Parts: sequence; structure tokens; C-alpha cells
Amino acid sequence: MISFIGCLLFLIVGYLVYGRIMERIFGAEPERPTPAYTMQDGVDYVPMSWWRVFLIQFLNIAGLGPIFGAIMGVMFGPAAFLWIVIGTIFGGAVHDYFSGMMSVREGGASLPELVGQQLGKVVKLFMRLFSLLLMILVGAVFVSGPAGLLAGMTPDISLLAWTIIIFVYYMLATLLPIDKIIGKIYPVFGFALLFMAVGILFALFYNNAPIPELTSGLTGHHPNKALHIFPIMFVSIACGAISGFHATQSPIMARCIKNEKYGRRCFYGAMVAEGIVALIWAAAASSFFGSLSGLQEYTAGLPATANKAAEVVNIISKDWLGAAGGFLAILGVIAAPLTSGDTALRSARLITADFLRIDQKPIIKRLLISIPLFVLTFLILQMNFDILWRYFAWCNQTLAVFTLWAITVYLCRKKKLYIISLLPAIFMTMVCSTYFLVASRPEGLGLPYPVSLATGAVITTATVVFFFLWKRKDCT
Repeated sequence: MISFIGCLLFLIVGYLVYGRIMERIFGAEPERPTPAYTMQDGVDYVPMSWWRVFLIQFLNIAGLGPIFGAIMGVMFGPAAFLWIVIGTIFGGAVHDYFSGMMSVREGGASLPELVGQQLGKVVKLFMRLFSLLLMILVGAVFVSGPAGLLAGMTPDISLLAWTIIIFVYYMLATLLPIDKIIGKIYPVFGFALLFMAVGILFALFYNNAPIPELTSGLTGHHPNKALHIFPIMFVSIACGAISGFHATQSPIMARCIKNEKYGRRCFYGAMVAEGIVALIWAAAASSFFGSLSGLQEYTAGLPATANKAAEVVNIISKDWLGAAGGFLAILGVIAAPLTSGDTALRSARLITADFLRIDQKPIIKRLLISIPLFVLTFLILQMNFDILWRYFAWCNQTLAVFTLWAITVYLCRKKKLYIISLLPAIFMTMVCSTYFLVASRPEGLGLPYPVSLATGAVITTATVVFFFLWKRKDCT
């Protein structure tokens, strides 16, 4: 419990202290007009209050990742707590804040355009395709996940029926002006998600839960010894520490934020809030069954086809919060992916519109882009959920690598303290390159661990050398 409390306090202090440092490094200008006003169109560029922007951003990024990812990641032991805290403060929140504020400065530009401005035309083209792939994967994953949970809660309504209902909702949320659906229903979903987190946090203290301490060791806890803590844990816990998906969502809110001074609250603050949610669920999963081994035994006993993280959420919520509280908690878990899936497809529409230069004010032009995206998402939905999640996890973290390097180049060109993004960029380059090499097929090459680790180190070193050669030539 001591380690958990310390990590929780560290996240809060990180927002108050390091978040303000990031704001000063970027140079937020409260008097500078934002795209919400200079490009207002009543569809995507709509001025909103800071608390509404914060809530939408928080729900956009808080999908299944900080809950399911934290549960799967804590299987590796209390090292998950450290990764959530350090990753959130020094990686994820920096990544989210700068991607959001860079978009504000560039008229609400989508992520591929932002990255392309810093890393070149070839990378821009790659990012357009790669970002679209990730958005479609997110849309598919976040239909499948909540549909399965809802089907389990309503025996009279089939999985197929819930899938269709959610998919129709996603279509509406993608096409309609942002303040018509997203701006109105997110406060309700936000309450459910907030209740879930606070309720589980209270239950942890009330039940004096035996949360593992950092002193119990940082490695060797996972029952499957073939799954090495590096890089697997750092990919499993993505949205609760650092996630490339977030940078695709920040431009949506960059088009709605009224003042640059709210950037720290809405971008850095939303990531810290997500880190807190991930920390709470990692603590709950590792203590509810009496110990980490208890969690591992419970999940091992579930059917191979079961969504193990969802089953853990279900049993913890019902037992600790009762029937009514459990229902609201599950609703919060359902709301989180729903409010990421809809904005993922909305982001896919905006990314496509940006590089094709198609005005999105007319509904017919929104349909022109959205219909092919809906068809692709529906086709990907036919894949197994576990396979979808693995592809999503790797694509997600790889996107974060490109975003962090783009931020580093941006800061370098502005003669600012680029080391704040350089260090996480280097670390995540090593994580993603090693993961791709060591992960089993089909999402990886399945190479031996020592070979993957060495090759990943070579790739990372070469990337760093290339950056400093570029810096010496073009950024002096």
C-alpha cells in the first residue's frame, strides 16, 4: 500500500510541477487567438469551455488501455506501478501536451501533417497511412470490447446486436458536429468513469488491499517466462503511460480549445488523470485475489476464448462496489472505449480530409470520406479480439515513437530544451524495435530474445546518431 500511495502522490505532484515546466518550455501565449475562433466552422472548429475540452480529451484517450492494459501489465509485478508513473509524467503527458499545442499553433492540423512538417515528406506519407490504419484498428477494437461487455450484462441482447448498435453510434458521432453528440453525452460518460475510479480507489483503502510493494522485486513475476518484462510490459501498458493514439486525438480538441493557457489542464492533465486510472486498476487487479499469483491463477483458469481483463473488471466491480456500484463501474469501463472508438473514426475522417484537402463543412463531403472508413472498420471487426489488441498495441506505441521524434525536432528548431522529449523518444524506439523483433508471428518476427535486444539496440543507436548528425547540420 505504501508504494501505491507514493505513486499516486507522485502523479499529482508531476502534474503540478513538471506540467508547468512543459508549459513554460513550449511558451503558451494566453493572448494568442486559437483555431476555435480563427477557423470556426460549426462542425469541427467549435469553441468549448476548458472543462469540457478536458473531459472530452480524457475520455478520448481513456479507452480500454488504462484499464485492460494495466491489468495485463501488472502480471509482470509492481514494476508496472513505476512504468505508469514515470511513463505518464515524463513520457505520455509530454507527448500529449506538445502534440496538442503544436496542433493549436498549426490551425488544428492532424498528427500526420504535424509529424511531416518536422520529419519530412516521406515520413508524412507514411504517417498518413499508418495513422489511418491505427484509427481503424481502434475503431474496431473499441466496438468489439464494449459490445462483449454489454452482451454479458444483457443475456436477451446478442453480441451481434450490440455490435450493430455501437457501430451505428460511431457513424453518427463521426459525421455530426462535435457539439451535437460528443459535446453533450461525454459529461454523463465522464461521471460513470470518474465514479468507477473513485469507487475502486475507496475500496482499495476500505479493504486494506494487499497491494504488492516495490520491495517485493521488479522482475520475475509473470508466470510465462517467455514474456520478457522488456519490452512486453511497456507495450501492454500503453494508454496508461504513453500512447501514440493520444496524439491523434489532441488535434480534435486543439480545434475547440479557447485559450492556450488551458493546454496544460486539457492535454497534460488529461494524461495524468488517465495514469491515475491505470494505477488504480493495476493495484486493484494485483490485490483483489490476495496476491499477484492469485490474479494469475484466476486468469489462467478462464476459458481460452474469454476476455480475461474484462472478466477481472467484472468480478472486482461487483464484489467491491455491490450491484448498483458495480453496474456504474462497468458502465464506466464501457464508456471509456466507446468514447475513444467514436473519436478514433472521427480522427480518421479529419486525417483523410487534411491530406486530401476536402472541406468538411458539407455533410456530403463528410460522407464521401467516412463511408469507406466504416466499411474497412466493419471488415476488420471480423478478426479475433486478441489479435486486434496485439496489432493495436504495437501500432500504438510505434506511433508514439514518431510523435516524440517530431516533438524533439520541433523543440530543437525552436532552440528549446529538446532533451525532455529526446529521452522518451530514445526509450520508446528501443521498446518498439525490440518488440517487433521478438514478438511471435504474425505481429512480429519471432526472433530469439538476445538477438532482438541487440538488434533493437543497434536500431536505436543508429536513430540517435542520425538525429545528432541532422542537428549538427540543420539545427545550429
